[in-house]
Amino acid sequence: MPIKLEKIDTWIVDIPTIRPHVLSMTSISKQVMMLVRISFSDGSVGLGEGTTIGGLAYGDESPEGMKLAIDRYFAPLLIGRDGSEPAALMAILRSQIVGNHFAMHAVETALLDAAARRAGLPLSALLGGARQQRLPVLWTLASGDTGRDIEEAEAMLAARRHDTFKLKIGKRTMPEDVAHVAAIKRALGDRGSVRVDVNQAWDRITARKGAQMLADAGVDLIEQPLPRDDRLGMARLTASSPIAIMADEALRGPRDALEFVRDSAAHAFSLKPAQAGGLSAARDVAAIARAGHIGLYGGTMLEGGIGTTASAHLFASLPELEWGTELFGPLLQTEEILVEPLVYRDFALEVPTGPGLGVELDMDKVEHLRRDGPSRTVTGPSARENV
Repeated sequence: MPIKLEKIDTWIVDIPTIRPHVLSMTSISKQVMMLVRISFSDGSVGLGEGTTIGGLAYGDESPEGMKLAIDRYFAPLLIGRDGSEPAALMAILRSQIVGNHFAMHAVETALLDAAARRAGLPLSALLGGARQQRLPVLWTLASGDTGRDIEEAEAMLAARRHDTFKLKIGKRTMPEDVAHVAAIKRALGDRGSVRVDVNQAWDRITARKGAQMLADAGVDLIEQPLPRDDRLGMARLTASSPIAIMADEALRGPRDALEFVRDSAAHAFSLKPAQAGGLSAARDVAAIARAGHIGLYGGTMLEGGIGTTASAHLFASLPELEWGTELFGPLLQTEEILVEPLVYRDFALEVPTGPGLGVELDMDKVEHLRRDGPSRTVTGPSARENV
């Protein structure tokens, strides 16, 4: 008998962050996540997550939009179909729905999670198998305050949780940002690697000057310094920069990856499954990067436990991650929604080894935090202020 896909549940949860997270385009004090649970006729279930940064400030999808798309458009295409073939179901979705990469990723994760659970295998086994069980994880320093960022970095080093740090810059003038970064690098010395993420905030002249100044300060890499549509500018900067240039927001799937390789427009790719359109699409991006001699970095959308674990299974299956990962999203959130938290120690994340994702949602926590849950009196934009 076929295993029929019977039900798709979606919830939006709001979780405060441990401190403000300041980017060039927005600041967040809470993370909004869209959770997916798909149920099948054999009793199996699969979990997925769709998360962005700052609603629509970062990109063209939001958790609220993902929920609507899945409830209104994805679900009618999937419910009642044979749920045992995730690739076939995703082909149906992609043939009838344009874009919606983050929503596609959430659903594909849930389908793969369920398939791996039925097989009694970790999700990484469906992606070729894990090559490693521990992934190096950096920490983003994004308070914007130099002294506070130094204290935070020192605490992470002392706890052996992170020894590589990324600084969010681009909100201030370039000289001010470089002075901020240089002070932190001086304080850390050789004990910690420092990178920066500009989140598209610079123009070409600023980026060229900034790359040299950051190199002089001992910085290792600059992430997405130019607007995502300035591919030519990225190519010219990559050719002239004394330090590595990484593509992020401009990299939204295999086609973008191919064009970046063709144009020699980056030294590294920030690999984000949600941004790519799913785990399978992200694996294609990784293959293109390897063929084009582009280094890989395991990026994040500051996902919670479900999204972070999905990325970890993919990253663990790749031959190499030259620039490590930044799968620290759950550590930035004040509430844990997994029954058993992910394990971070000795500067790395331990990839779960149980069936499927290898993690379970704490449904009591989800019920408490979900926007339309019993503890909420209203839904919609005003509900976000009740967290």
